[in-house]
Amino acid sequence: NEKKKSKGKRSQCSPSRVLHIRQIPNGVTGAEVVSLGLPFGKVTNLLMLRGKGQAFLEMASVDAAVSMVNYYTPATPHLHNQPVYIQYSNYKELRTDNQHNQARPQPALQCANAMQHGNLGITSALAAEGGVLPSHGSVLRIVVENVFCPVTLDILYQIFSKFGFVLKIVMFHKNNQFQALLQYADAMNAYYAKMSLDGHCIYTGCCTLRIDFSKLTNLTVKYNNDKSRDFTRIDLPFGDGQRTMEADAIYTFPGPSVLPVPGALGPFMVTTSAAPGHMTIPSIPGNSVLLVSNLNPEAITPYGLFILFGVYGDVHRVKIMFKKRGIALVQMADATQAQLAINYLNGQRLYGRVMHATLSKYHTIQLPREGQEDKGLTKDYSNSPLHRFKNPCSKNFQNIFPPSATLHLSNIPPSVTVDDLKNLFTSKGSTVKAFKFFQKDCKMALIQLGSVEEAVHALIELHNHDFGENQHLRVSFSKSSI
Repeated sequence: NEKKKSKGKRSQCSPSRVLHIRQIPNGVTGAEVVSLGLPFGKVTNLLMLRGKGQAFLEMASVDAAVSMVNYYTPATPHLHNQPVYIQYSNYKELRTDNQHNQARPQPALQCANAMQHGNLGITSALAAEGGVLPSHGSVLRIVVENVFCPVTLDILYQIFSKFGFVLKIVMFHKNNQFQALLQYADAMNAYYAKMSLDGHCIYTGCCTLRIDFSKLTNLTVKYNNDKSRDFTRIDLPFGDGQRTMEADAIYTFPGPSVLPVPGALGPFMVTTSAAPGHMTIPSIPGNSVLLVSNLNPEAITPYGLFILFGVYGDVHRVKIMFKKRGIALVQMADATQAQLAINYLNGQRLYGRVMHATLSKYHTIQLPREGQEDKGLTKDYSNSPLHRFKNPCSKNFQNIFPPSATLHLSNIPPSVTVDDLKNLFTSKGSTVKAFKFFQKDCKMALIQLGSVEEAVHALIELHNHDFGENQHLRVSFSKSSI
């Protein structure tokens, strides 16, 4: 009876940054448990109770834990294809000082956090704690063995982009082996991908991945075709590349196969079509819908998310959850733009909260049915004139930078003065630290504000500001400072 009472109390306990995870299958690693929490914020500690199939996961904040529970309550997460259950713990923090093997976060936990939040400073902490010190770059060398099914560049992209933003891929044959070089935006992404994928098969029983670190620090890609691709530049020519493998060839192999990629983003799956033995090759665009959580429900609007995420790609639809205003879905034009937005906006402060962005389980945002109560929380922007990347030759593709305190202003009318612009930004609550017109083009300027968060707010408020006579201000983040 006492046990039943305690179980009843636990299910009703108040929000805590420590979460209790139950029914964890045998063989699940600590890194896989940690990856459940990464989309929602930094994970600060982990306690695995392997004999009981349970774990305690400590998030950096209660807000992150609440976002995680709110997301996984209606959409049960799976580890090794089995459901696991998450609830708040009675503990307010994890204290594991008396257990030598749990005295500090495991290297896997630290590496996973570094991968998610781009914190390369974690390497020194790893060295000090006796952990694995990644002394490598961001380029992986991938050898695929037993290639009895097609392996395309798009398949490699979909698999490896689960672990971070993939910049470039080059495929080739060497020593009678199928090989590829793949460059991440961050060295920790490369480390985490290698640790997770090395030795796994893309398909059941074939196409085994052998992964190590390349001595190269940067890949040079001249053509975007079936053998090579630079995902940061769509302006590259196709060149004379030939298809590495015919995607429409027919292969006979057993059923749908799953590559066991850990984490809340779900496994990569190869599906078969109705024709026996015929495989449908996944291709970009893949999933382009983002789950954005820990938003400030008092301040956030669909238009605000449209403008902010529109810095990194063309936003087609936005939906703020009707009953959970702190969670939203953002649908980008394609999977590459979705990954770019995650890479730059996950962990960014917005209206006083640290925003979390990850891929959603949904592949499209449904517009509300006629008569359905929505209160304007779902918006379709697919035909908006404010898209920055409609023109494939646009210079905007070459000027994508992370959020910064310095903003680049363009399309400024000749009649607008320095004071006019300073007063405009001050009226929106910004602190103007510095301002400079471009010498060669007085239609452009740099303005430095008090903080990155201030600049984010100002960009949302003032991008497309109407100066009159159909002249609108253009605002973007700058890599420069004044």
